[in-house]
Amino acid sequence: MTDSSDEEYLHTEWVPYSERPEWSDVTPLPQDDGPNPVVSIAYSPKFRETFDYMRAIIAKGEKSQRALELTTEALRQNPANYTVWQYRRDILRELKANLQDELDYLDEVIGQNAKNYQVWHHRRVIVEMMNCPKWELELTQNALDNDGNAKNYHAWQHRQWAIRTFNLYDDELDFVDRLICEDQRNNSAWNQRFFVLKHFGFTPEVIKREAEYAMDRIRVIKNNESPWNFLVGVLRQSESGKLDSLPEVVEFSEGLYNAGNRSPYLLAFLIDLYQEQALESKQEDNSIAQKVYALCEDMASKHDVIRRKYWQYVASHLKTQLSKQAEGND
Repeated sequence: MTDSSDEEYLHTEWVPYSERPEWSDVTPLPQDDGPNPVVSIAYSPKFRETFDYMRAIIAKGEKSQRALELTTEALRQNPANYTVWQYRRDILRELKANLQDELDYLDEVIGQNAKNYQVWHHRRVIVEMMNCPKWELELTQNALDNDGNAKNYHAWQHRQWAIRTFNLYDDELDFVDRLICEDQRNNSAWNQRFFVLKHFGFTPEVIKREAEYAMDRIRVIKNNESPWNFLVGVLRQSESGKLDSLPEVVEFSEGLYNAGNRSPYLLAFLIDLYQEQALESKQEDNSIAQKVYALCEDMASKHDVIRRKYWQYVASHLKTQLSKQAEGND
């Protein structure tokens, strides 16, 4: 999908730089692939000429309005070219250009290249130059709301950078709650929730509230890895750092198991929970350890066969730890 400016560009006959009078003073600089290139890339004539002139401009160090326009043309053809983006920034600084115009330009470029690292990096530098994050949350929200981009790493990274750099945390929990309600498997939104909570601090009240938040969503989709990972992360922030720090979470997870649920994420949670308890009991052959061994066997043979050797290792490692503890107590 293209915007109006791209539509106009696509339907405008392109004039080679070699035929433009205003570029007659520039000698294009061809790409040097060496005498015997292993793989010769079949660049289009338009691409080759644009970048031949781009190399010439960089070589002579020209920072002018026409050079800026040339970078626009080059980036339209290859928006991932780091060298052109860097030179564009040098030109903007030299010309003391209107950076708001640059942000408007980037709105269009990001709309077409939302998963391009170089575009987002350039945006960050421009925002830093302006010291103004006014549009960044809206920009990233629009990028994430587009089809197929809800988990766009670059957009999330930019959003976290803007929030952290300019202290924009206040409304972020509401934003991620909306995303989680729309797609409870959106791991990026769960990660963002943890990022915000970590900033404000994990008090006992926050830990209890967020554990309930995760459990509520697990009740809806029990075989969903994201809230299970979030729940573990939240419990680890308690004073003890243990998974049984909230009795209601233990009751919840054991209740799911006793009701017949065999989600691998539930079983993995219980294995970690019982491992901690078994090691605390310091008894080599105790009933809690037996639960770990049985669950590991179920994971290895039925519910997570692809990681069979890992679960066998978990059971074996616990036996070794308990044996060493028992020897130390003799």
